[in-house]
Amino acid sequence: MNNSTSSVTLRVVFMGTPHFSVGILQSMKHAHVNIVGIVTVADKPAGRGMQMHESPVKQFALENNISILQPVKLKDPEFISSLKEWNADLFVVVAFRMLPEEVWSMPKYGTFNLHASLLPDYRCAAPINWTLINGDKKTGLSTFFIDKEIDTGNVIQQVEIPIDNDDNFGTLHDKMMKLGGLLVVDTIEKIANSKVETTSQSAFTTSLMRSAPKLTKENTRINWDKSASEIKNHVRGLNPYPTAWTIWRNKQGENKVIKIQEVRLTDEKGSGSLELSSTKIQLYIDTREQKLEIVEFQIEGKKKMISKDWLLGNNATDWEIFKS
Repeated sequence: MNNSTSSVTLRVVFMGTPHFSVGILQSMKHAHVNIVGIVTVADKPAGRGMQMHESPVKQFALENNISILQPVKLKDPEFISSLKEWNADLFVVVAFRMLPEEVWSMPKYGTFNLHASLLPDYRCAAPINWTLINGDKKTGLSTFFIDKEIDTGNVIQQVEIPIDNDDNFGTLHDKMMKLGGLLVVDTIEKIANSKVETTSQSAFTTSLMRSAPKLTKENTRINWDKSASEIKNHVRGLNPYPTAWTIWRNKQGENKVIKIQEVRLTDEKGSGSLELSSTKIQLYIDTREQKLEIVEFQIEGKKKMISKDWLLGNNATDWEIFKS
């Protein structure tokens, strides 16, 4: 991948919403890509005060004086008309919504998407989380031309990324954001200079085709019937967001939602009793095969803390895992 200036200056429209998308935009700006407009989600009320919240991509657009469109409906005739007025040669999509054909087919050079996996593996909404939850040793990034189905279009380029044992969602997200920016710029260069050779996803016969569904309250809850290593992967795949969770019950019969940010494997064998125990500075749970150390967590209504601090005023034996 390189950041050489293209001999053809394409008019590019970018579509995206979260912080990951901003990282890609920053790489595009640094490479002097001609971004003529940005499409992002409409402002939404959020937080306790329900104040209107602007997406990170909108904030980038405002800071860089780039024109913005924020459609509620992507088939809205007014939005379609305004999008056409930008007269773009190419659309680039990173973490946005599924586009209708009348949108993705609009520009001369088509519309490509950056996806945070080695397609066709991990299609759908949360590939970075699920590759960690499943304990993978590598992941990657793909650029592909959008077609009628979700994440099924012909692949333009891919790059592999090793996953370190201490990676969590936050660290892997940032690695992929940096490399993703370089890949997007390189893909734009190849399209501008007519050097694109695409590959049908059906040609990747050795690839797995696992799904990466949207994260929900149900699939982020810790399943304590799994092994210690599987639980660790579940926790790191959701740290720092949206966070793995469970329920503890105290001696008074009160159930508390517990968000767990970090755990460590120990060398001590486990019985699967799920009993909580501790030393003066370390908190453990007895899982299948081996004990897990709970390093950092947050009890409902309290601040996030490391176990050492919590144990100064609490006893592990006053709590139990509530599975129902």
